[in-house]
Amino acid sequence: INVDSLPYTNPSSNPFVGVTGDDEIWSYGHRIPWRCAFDSETGELWMADVGQNAWEEINVATAGGDAGDNYGWRCYEGDHSYNTSGCPGSSTMTFPIWEFSHGGSPYRCSITGGEVYRGAAMPSLHGTYFFADYCSNQIWTLTRSGNNVIVTDVSDDLDPPGSVSIGSPSGFGLDGNGEMYICDLGGEVFKVLPGVATGACCVNTTV
Repeated sequence: INVDSLPYTNPSSNPFVGVTGDDEIWSYGHRIPWRCAFDSETGELWMADVGQNAWEEINVATAGGDAGDNYGWRCYEGDHSYNTSGCPGSSTMTFPIWEFSHGGSPYRCSITGGEVYRGAAMPSLHGTYFFADYCSNQIWTLTRSGNNVIVTDVSDDLDPPGSVSIGSPSGFGLDGNGEMYICDLGGEVFKVLPGVATGACCVNTTV
């Protein structure tokens, strides 16, 4: 939408312009996108979507593209059929680049979307997407190489020193230099720092 003047206007290039009530919509088929983030270098939009029953997912929209895409909900949860009654064919939908199931030990149940790292302190992580699970407190990184997606559990690497821990991660953020922060439900903000042995570690500030 164009907010240079009010009331705002809808660009004529929006995919559903002229459809009453849908003029602002860019894409659909999302359930509960919990934290979306633009990659500052590529312009891609990363969207973590919380599942209804058994699967959590990550979707990526290209910069300026993918207008009108259907990301599948309620027909699909991740790559899996959920309620396909009256749904179009799956070939018309955009499926996630990554999904993970509920369960396991520790128990996973709700994705927390993150950010793509573009800072200078950890050059080996340039272009890496960070995300977490709210219930298990696990934190992962995701990188792509062509069509391959590589996901790494970095929970131990990001375990702060001492008795402090990251519990119920609820959001990620970047500062003006592109450095990564993690927020948890306890009101703490953790900054991701380069580590000597493990690759990365955290310092926290309680707010």
